[in-house]
Amino acid sequence: MDDIANELGISKKTIYVHFSNKTKLVEAVTFHLFDTICDGIDDICDNAPNPIEELYSIKMFVMQHLKNEKTSPQYQLKKYYPLIHSQLKFKQFEKMHNSVQESLQQGVNTGVFRDNIDVNFISRMYFTGMTGIKDNMFFPPEEFNMEYLMESYLEYHLRAIVTEKGFTILNQFITENQS
Repeated sequence: MDDIANELGISKKTIYVHFSNKTKLVEAVTFHLFDTICDGIDDICDNAPNPIEELYSIKMFVMQHLKNEKTSPQYQLKKYYPLIHSQLKFKQFEKMHNSVQESLQQGVNTGVFRDNIDVNFISRMYFTGMTGIKDNMFFPPEEFNMEYLMESYLEYHLRAIVTEKGFTILNQFITENQS
């Protein structure tokens, strides 16, 4: 709290006028950042030319907000504020599940994704995979950097559900935008 007060050029007492304790401040900042990221994702979803490029654009957007996992807000929350971390994880699931479901359905409707996929199941698998690649036990950071993991998982995911039309778009996009 001292560091925050010093950075803002105010007293700790002033901070406590707006937030009853440090936990309330962390919670407010966490969910403000979550809402900001959600707004960015919504903007991408509204403007992407197709569901494949939408998922890649979201990946790039998230990568810009992702730092070293040891210093990331998620890691800090899990360690010091497990209740806030749990609430955030639930909100992340809800947001990602709904967003990916809409994207998958749009892909089915436009012939980019197979019409026989179970949209609800695939959306949940996508979330599970994206959170699973962050597990250091399975993907040690000294062997796998996060950008590689996200890129590889996204391609893996898309190749499982695309049609021939989607395969053409995916390959063209990968060729033009290799990281």
